[in-house]
Amino acid sequence: MTVDPWHALGDPTRRRVFARVAHSPCSVTEIAQDLPVSRPAVSQHLRVLLDARLVDVHQQGRLRMYQARPDGLAELRHELESYWTQALTTFKKVAEQTYQAEPLE
Repeated sequence: MTVDPWHALGDPTRRRVFARVAHSPCSVTEIAQDLPVSRPAVSQHLRVLLDARLVDVHQQGRLRMYQARPDGLAELRHELESYWTQALTTFKKVAEQTYQAEPLE
């Protein structure tokens, strides 16, 4: 099941979990040490991030290490950039219309 990445990052605790694994690969235990939630709760948050394809997991000895996917935020970034581009285009049009509408003295 694929989860919408916007939904996945909508939870503040999940954003903190993501920020932690984006900083460096780490285990559930390491993440839980930095947060006021239990290891099972961290595991649940990681499951959502995995389903949203924002993180990857790999086995390192007996530990499962989680890390941010290099392309995990690409879709979100592309979407945000399109919003920003549209906002700038709209601002430019409004500014030009306002400038043209003002009478010259």
